[in-house]
Parts: sequence; structure tokens; C-alpha cells
Amino acid sequence: MAYVAVSGGEEAIEESIALLKYYRSGSKKDLELETIQNKMALLVDKVMSEAGLYSKEYAALALKQCEGSTEEAVFLLRAYRSTLKRTYYTNIVNTKDMRIIRRISAAFKDIQGGQILGATYDYTHRLIDFDLEHEDAAALYEESEKKLAEETPEKVHFCNRVSDGLKEEGLIDTFEENNEAPFDVTENLLEFPSPRSARLQTLTRADTGFISGLAYSVLRGFGQVHPTVGELRTGYVELEIPYLLDNEESIYIGEILITEVEAFNQADDKDQLKLACGYGAVYGRNENKAIAMAVIDRELDHGGDYPTQSDEFVLMHGDCLEMNGFISHLKLPHYVTFQSKLDAVRKTRRKDNE
Repeated sequence: MAYVAVSGGEEAIEESIALLKYYRSGSKKDLELETIQNKMALLVDKVMSEAGLYSKEYAALALKQCEGSTEEAVFLLRAYRSTLKRTYYTNIVNTKDMRIIRRISAAFKDIQGGQILGATYDYTHRLIDFDLEHEDAAALYEESEKKLAEETPEKVHFCNRVSDGLKEEGLIDTFEENNEAPFDVTENLLEFPSPRSARLQTLTRADTGFISGLAYSVLRGFGQVHPTVGELRTGYVELEIPYLLDNEESIYIGEILITEVEAFNQADDKDQLKLACGYGAVYGRNENKAIAMAVIDRELDHGGDYPTQSDEFVLMHGDCLEMNGFISHLKLPHYVTFQSKLDAVRKTRRKDNE
């Protein structure tokens, strides 16, 4: 594709970049990274998920740099991640050991371990709280800390998955443990048909709006239709790496917050005696994306004629970086190619008028 230089050249570009600082200077009050991390936590989690890098501080920094543009923040964070050295691989995390802060099931009223509503906007009135305009952030923080100090710490409960009971009944397939190394989408190009490990990695980094839109199309009839959220859980999982001198030992390096979903759906037409299960897992509190991911995971596993059942269509178009980058490139000069199109139209019009 042919491009020519933008009028003004390097000087115009430098002035354009300088204007970005002007637009970020609209207030004398600075937006501290800690404030972004804690006051815009769901936005930070969204950026981390699509960037594939768990770092709240750097996600907040990227959002500050680009005026809150999620796609630009993801671009910055992925570019930074590509410079990092991969020193260790963590051990496989079993989410049964998750320290749960929220856990619900839409499939069963009573589940082992109980349903934990946790923090959610699902039950709010969805009305703007104008009192927040004059909220005293310091007082709110002190009040929350005081209430937390007065609470009696409860014993941490680790809950089995809801699907475990269904597997014991033979209502959901169980599979032997797969010890093969997962396909790494950050080091290898996708090939089709793609392995499930590649699909899940790509979906968890995919654009939230794109995946949600595809899942919505499934619910409207362009796919296996209405799945049921068997379990949605949000909590902290511990990360460990093998000890260099003894692979039987592990070293704890920290914990991360994730949201995990299992969605139940009808099985293949050839087997109506069982249920199928779709899976989704994302960084942070990002429930809609995790649910959408579980829906699409099942669609891709089932296969079919709908776009949501084509791994090439879903995986090649859902990557937020490539998708937004290609759309953004339309702003670049296309003078030569457009003139070619325009000349062709004019030539055709002249022929028709002869």
C-alpha cells in the first residue's frame, strides 16, 4: 500500500505530539497512579486482561499516558511486555484452591460452599449518585479501614467446582490429565484448526466488546443458543515456581486476582445424555468477558456454520491490538490508492456517457 508524507513532515508530527501533553494538562490536580488503580479498578483489570500482562501499576500508568483510551493503553502495555525477559514458568494453578471473594451459580440455588455475592453492580439501582461529586475520599478510606479492622477474620474456605458433582454423575465428560505443554500464542503463529490451549489464550486477551458481541449473537440464535452459568467465581490464586535446586520443591512468588466461569450447554447432537461445558478465565474482576469467553469456547469446540463456531474467524478478528491497529491505519494517508479508485470511477463514467 502506497503512502506519501503528511504535509508539514517532522515538524507537524512533533507539534501534534506536543498537543497531547496540552490535552492531558486540563487540570492542576495530578491523577496519581494509586488513584487510578483503586478508583478505576475495573478499567485497570480490563486493560491487563487484553494486554496479557498482570501489572496494575503499569496498566494505570498506560491509562494515564493515553488519557484513558483502553485500546492505546493495551498497545502500550503489550509493547512493554514484549521487552521483558521470560525467566520462569509458574507451576500449574488449580483454581479449586482459589481464595474466593465472589462465587455464584445460575444453575443451582444451593451449591456446596454456598453462594457468595461479593462486590457487584448487579443489584444496584443503576442511578447516578450525585453525592459522589463532593465525596470525601479520605473520609471514605478511613471509614472502610475502620470497618475492616472491626471485622472478625473468617476462616478461608476453598470450594470445589459446581461441575465436579455433575462429573461424578457422568453428566459432564471428564478427561485424562494432559501433560503436554500448552501452545504459546506469544511465541508462535496461530495455525488452524487451533488447539484449545491456543484458543483460550487468544480469547482471554481478545477485545472485550468483540467477544461480548459474539456471545450476544449466540444468545440471539446464531449458535448453540442459551447456555447457563454453572459457576462464576472471582478470587486470588497463588503462583509458585519450581525451586532451581530441587524441582520437587516450589517457591511462592505472589498471588493474582482472576475471574473464572464455567457455562453449561447442550452437548453435541449425537450425545443428548450429557451436558457440555465452556470455560473462561481472565485477569481481575471482568465477569462479562469471562462469561462471553466461556460461551465462545463452547461454540468453537462444537463447530458449525455460524461465525462464532469458526476458530479462524473468531481468533483472527478478536485480538484487540490487531483489530484496533488495522482500523486505526485507515487514518494514515491513502492518497495514491484512493486516486487510483477515483480514476477508475471517472473512466467508467466517461465510457457510460459516450
